[in-house]
Amino acid sequence: QVQLVESGGGLVQAGGSLRLSCAASGRSFSNFPMGWFRQAPGREREFVAAISWSSSSTYYSDSVKGRFTISRDGAKNTMYLQMSSLKPEDTAVYYCAVASGISIATREREYRFWGQGTQVTVSS
Repeated sequence: QVQLVESGGGLVQAGGSLRLSCAASGRSFSNFPMGWFRQAPGREREFVAAISWSSSSTYYSDSVKGRFTISRDGAKNTMYLQMSSLKPEDTAVYYCAVASGISIATREREYRFWGQGTQVTVSS
């Protein structure tokens, strides 16, 4: 059974940092792009960052570019999101996902497997 489990969320003050992890089990996703999305209360889920299967390409939303860094460890079947200079508007549930195809993706419909999410709360 395929499972994605996010961890590392929590409460942090504005300007602080957190590192999210997404551990995959049930099968290897080393040949697929992966991504992070987030959903704030009352808002639709939005794209945050994505990474190619080889880690050679990454892509970020404008709102997090320069503050967040996506990475992955194929040997551990784990993806990470290093978040720095956090802002209150970064408060959301963060989800990791595995893409359906071979190309880096930014739209929800391009992702096949999803985790349950981890809460990130940034206080002002």
